[in-house]
Amino acid sequence: MTTTTFPSAAAPAKSARRRVVDAPTRVFHWLFALSFLGAYLTAEGERLRLLHVTLGYTMAGLLVFRVLYGLLGPRQAALSMLWRKLGGLWPWAQSLKAAVQADASPAVNWRQGQNLFMALAIVALLVLVLPLTLSGYATYNEWGDFLGGDWIEEVHEFFGNTVLAVVLAHIAAIVGLSVLRRKNLAAQMVTGRADGPGPDLAKRNHGWLAALLLCAVLTYWTWEWQQSPQGLISPQAISAVLSGQGDDEDD
Repeated sequence: MTTTTFPSAAAPAKSARRRVVDAPTRVFHWLFALSFLGAYLTAEGERLRLLHVTLGYTMAGLLVFRVLYGLLGPRQAALSMLWRKLGGLWPWAQSLKAAVQADASPAVNWRQGQNLFMALAIVALLVLVLPLTLSGYATYNEWGDFLGGDWIEEVHEFFGNTVLAVVLAHIAAIVGLSVLRRKNLAAQMVTGRADGPGPDLAKRNHGWLAALLLCAVLTYWTWEWQQSPQGLISPQAISAVLSGQGDDEDD
């Protein structure tokens, strides 16, 4: 007697997911974002100056890590890959222009556009961080007193505002592309994975390196806190922030 078996109506198979961003890149991204946000918010006045400087030095250290990781790390994090992606910027812009003129937006390769926007933002930030941190170091050490005028401080402020503009444009691009592609693209920088079939772009996660990077930054912050007589955030600064007082009397 032949028995016929039917596939059980078990739970549906999980949707395919692939790793697109490894752990060191994600940790670098969030540490860099946190450091810049904190440095920008503490740029005015003297009460939080040590915290501002510490976060600026952190950005410089993260820049060194990203360059080394881009030179010595895996293929998907290589700096050469960024330049290769940027090579397709002009053809993609032309295809976007043609699609707009023909009212055929579905013909636009938004996935390629996402990669281009991300690569452009990364390159812009890496290029801008160097003059930002150097001008900040010069301002902190009052090099302007020897070179004459406050132009170094103005240069530092200019690059700070420029980096802010790039960051805001980066966020706007992420939101816009998420709406167009109907995907939460920001989640990829949290989980490291994207929905859809295909091979992993990041073959290995390198979690140990991400943990090492995080420990290095936290150790540096702890060291700076211990070196400061009143800590990076003094009780006076905390009370001033809570009471809404400005720093005019300290400037």
